[in-house]
Amino acid sequence: MKLIMAVIKPFKLEEVRQALLPLGVEGMTVSEVKGFGRQKGQAEIYRGAEYEVNFLPKVKLEIAVKNDLVEPVVEAVTGAAQTGKIGDGKVFVYSLDQAVRIRTGDTDAEAL
Repeated sequence: MKLIMAVIKPFKLEEVRQALLPLGVEGMTVSEVKGFGRQKGQAEIYRGAEYEVNFLPKVKLEIAVKNDLVEPVVEAVTGAAQTGKIGDGKVFVYSLDQAVRIRTGDTDAEAL
């Protein structure tokens, strides 16, 4: 099992969700986060004054999948989230040692 974490632009969330449905992804966790990378923030104007926004709003997705779904899920996320501009985000893949469904006690792949 693997845990796929993706940080994407907020307006791409629905496109990513739609891209994951045909793959059989049954759930994911979504968090609103802030951060910066190579983009290094941006300048904005508020009431005539310019100021720096160092942390930009992003969405973090966490998706637990079986090993055979890792590549298709990564491809679906990157394809749906890509705009071709700086700040599109990143995808990270972690090993997932154990999963337990609290309600039933199912473990590992059955818990996903």
